Amino acid sequence: MSEKGLKTDRVKEIFDDAYSLYREAMGELERGNIRESAEKAWGATLRATKALVLAKTGKESDGAIGLTKAFTELIREDRGMEELEGRYFTRESLLHGHCFYDGACEPREHIERRIRETNLYIEDAKRLALKE
Repeated sequence: MSEKGLKTDRVKEIFDDAYSLYREAMGELERGNIRESAEKAWGATLRATKALVLAKTGKESDGAIGLTKAFTELIREDRGMEELEGRYFTRESLLHGHCFYDGACEPREHIERRIRETNLYIEDAKRLALKE
């Protein structure tokens, strides 16, 4: 298999994992476990971003810090990625930081909305990843 084919398969695998985490987040939300749901939604955001960065740069980032740096560099190089920037950092702060780590999941409707809209983030990242 060619290097491009391997990269494409890996990008698809990572996006599939993002969707899987999103489904888990929705399950946790249905069970009333907003903190776990928020963390799963953040994980889905990370995975979608990782797939996007791999698709655009050919490099797979490890860890949230390395991924955030690679994503920020990608945004600087390709302004078309800006549409995800605020959504990424909002999820990092609200879902991962405030809700999951600090237990500050209020106002609940704002946290739930961002959890539910994670699928839109994944779809937009996938669309940008496939865009030539």
